[in-house]
Amino acid sequence: MPAVRCVARLLAIFVLLLTAGFAEEPLRPKDVRALAKQGSTAIPQLQELLKNPDLEIRVEAVKAMVEIGGKDSLTPLIQATADNDAEVQIRAAEGLVNFYLPGYVRTGLSASLRRVGTSIKAKFTDVNDQVIDSFVEVRPDVIAALGRQAHAGSSIESRASAARAVGILRGRGAVDDLIAAIRTKNSEVIYEALVALQKIRDQSAAPKIAFLLHDLDEKVQIAAIETTGLLQNKDSIPDLMDAIRRARNNKVRRAALTAIAMLPAEGNREIYARYLNDKDEGMRAAAAEGYARLRNPADLAAIETVYKDEEKRAPRLAQAFALVMLGQHELSEFSPLQLLINTLNSAAYHGVAGPYLVEAARDPAVRALLYQGLPNATKDEKIQLAGVLARSGDQESVPYLEKLSHDADDQVAQEGLRALRALRARL
Repeated sequence: MPAVRCVARLLAIFVLLLTAGFAEEPLRPKDVRALAKQGSTAIPQLQELLKNPDLEIRVEAVKAMVEIGGKDSLTPLIQATADNDAEVQIRAAEGLVNFYLPGYVRTGLSASLRRVGTSIKAKFTDVNDQVIDSFVEVRPDVIAALGRQAHAGSSIESRASAARAVGILRGRGAVDDLIAAIRTKNSEVIYEALVALQKIRDQSAAPKIAFLLHDLDEKVQIAAIETTGLLQNKDSIPDLMDAIRRARNNKVRRAALTAIAMLPAEGNREIYARYLNDKDEGMRAAAAEGYARLRNPADLAAIETVYKDEEKRAPRLAQAFALVMLGQHELSEFSPLQLLINTLNSAAYHGVAGPYLVEAARDPAVRALLYQGLPNATKDEKIQLAGVLARSGDQESVPYLEKLSHDADDQVAQEGLRALRALRARL
């Protein structure tokens, strides 16, 4: 019997060794990359790998799905935003944006990701002006997932990345999540959430950020001030005036006066008058914007006086905007409106002149003049004016955009078509 037991034990060990020899090898990251080469047909298998306990496997699975793209990748990427690892969350969030804004992953946070021990380090780009076209519809569950990550992500970086993603996708459904993210103590998350609110333009959020108007972090304070103006919170005017008085530098002063200029009220006239001839060109520009939005013809003479003597570009453009808003609608070689149109050719200042024209073009008389100038406009002017009409045009603008969409220049035609789609969606 002892001999039989000994043989049985040896046989059991042999079977165990034999089984181990033929056991499947552990999955490696390169195996995931090989699987991804199958394209969209591999997405169900890649989604299963999101449950893998090996972090490297999950990271590779998300990277593969982002690269494959397509609508079938959205649900797995939503699932990946709930991962407990920051890198997986960041790559998933940016993959969701990339579906609606192709190429985003090449410039997003994931492009600079690196691991330092168990932490994730990355550098946000300073430029945060990306946003999808207004006619692009985003799945509500995508916005919901990004919103959850923005206020409850596993790291500061993943929260900030998600907040930026919400803004790019105009995620109105995640406004409450952004407000929750703002309640954190991290400046980067707060900043990204504020910029996202600027892009979404939900005015109901404005009172909930008022406490940041005196934030000790200058970057956050300026973003909060700008957001307050864009969201039209007139109740914040006393706080904004206090911010001017207490400002530590000209950046804060300019931001505060510019925000007040976005909140037109006769009670603000005194502060506009105080800074219309200020030594700081940013303050002069903001004061002129304030007069523009009051739209009182009695202010015309005062603006004409400063416009005639102004030498700096930014305040001169603001004064030209004011003159147009106060009724100077001529389209001639040296007219204020022509100056704004000409500036659309400037790489440095088209971002200033364009928004001024968007506001001015809400007046049908100004739009009529823009239509008149389109046939002889330069390429850059046509491209920028297409965007102006997309945002401020009406049904009468449609034939002009249709004509631009068939322009001989391919880039003009493309922008004309985008503008036409945006206008029709808004109408």
